[in-house]
Amino acid sequence: MTEVISTQSVVNLATIAEEFTFQGKVTNVQSFGSGNINDTFLVTLDSLKQQHFILQRINTQVFRQPELIMGNMRTFSDHVHQRLQHIPLNRRWEVPRVLSTQDNHDYCTDGKGNFWRAISFIEGSQSFDTMQNLAQAQEIGYALGMFHNLISDLPPEKLADTLPGFHITPVYLHHYEQVLATSKPQPSPELDYCLKFVSDRHNYAHILENAKAAGELPLRLMHGDPKINNVLFDTATNKAVSVIDLDTVKPGLVHYDIGDCLRSGCNPAGEETQNWEAVYFDTDLFQGILQGYLSVAKAFLTENDYAYMYDAIRLIAFELGLRFFADYLAGNVYFKIKYPEHNLARALVQFKLTASIESQETKIRSIIQDVK
Repeated sequence: MTEVISTQSVVNLATIAEEFTFQGKVTNVQSFGSGNINDTFLVTLDSLKQQHFILQRINTQVFRQPELIMGNMRTFSDHVHQRLQHIPLNRRWEVPRVLSTQDNHDYCTDGKGNFWRAISFIEGSQSFDTMQNLAQAQEIGYALGMFHNLISDLPPEKLADTLPGFHITPVYLHHYEQVLATSKPQPSPELDYCLKFVSDRHNYAHILENAKAAGELPLRLMHGDPKINNVLFDTATNKAVSVIDLDTVKPGLVHYDIGDCLRSGCNPAGEETQNWEAVYFDTDLFQGILQGYLSVAKAFLTENDYAYMYDAIRLIAFELGLRFFADYLAGNVYFKIKYPEHNLARALVQFKLTASIESQETKIRSIIQDVK
């Protein structure tokens, strides 16, 4: 669960929530979701028209220009709502909207300088941390494909780069090397495993960025964090209805999204499992996700996009493991943790997943060719 902000009482949270309230009164504010970066709360109102909304404190240590995030969210959501009015859909699909303050701003700050924003709540929906079945896998793919489809005609330059270097694996590798040079971690077999794993894959970190530099992969807009628990499902139909957590929507490669979605969706054990040695990449789930994705994404993909799909899946799993491992070595300064070795455990999960992906390269490439 997301940690409750110790410096904010429930009364203060309600006061902040009321800045975004136009109908009804705030009756409850409770911690919500399982995000690692921002502090998220579900606000309950005594209004029939709007029963809930999401209140968030943006982590300004991560997002140093939160105003740009809000500008991106406005541009993105307005564009998608326009697209949806002209695309006939035979199913429910919703986009979180930015809620304005009483004085018509996209955010507010409190007396301690904290940055707050409110987002519409997608009622009658739920998320999952691990894949439940193949039907859900296809829906996860559909959700990402729909997300990419709806912004495929939005020029990347219309959105600010809110996280320079985000998903640029060589940047994370450089940071890791800097941290490693000054850290003194406690020796362990797990530490040795991670050190060797990264060392063996130094050269591979550049593959997608090199393809972008060579013009083989175009700059587009991406979600930035399309893991399984950022897809919402209708509680009645079990169909995907929304993609949430839009802070990292920015110019980039769709391959970062494809790789991240498949990395998180095809690991049945989940990212927080303690049994890292049992982690594996499930190719049946992979095929289901890819089928769902391509059902709405084929229109804008190129042959080069398909050619680099395997590399994206492998690279993003490795990249996240690298980020967790570097954060562990740095003293756990980025990701929230529940115990001192938490980020080391997370890194082991991602590295084992990467190894499983590598061992099934031929099969994964074959599935990509069969499905496209």
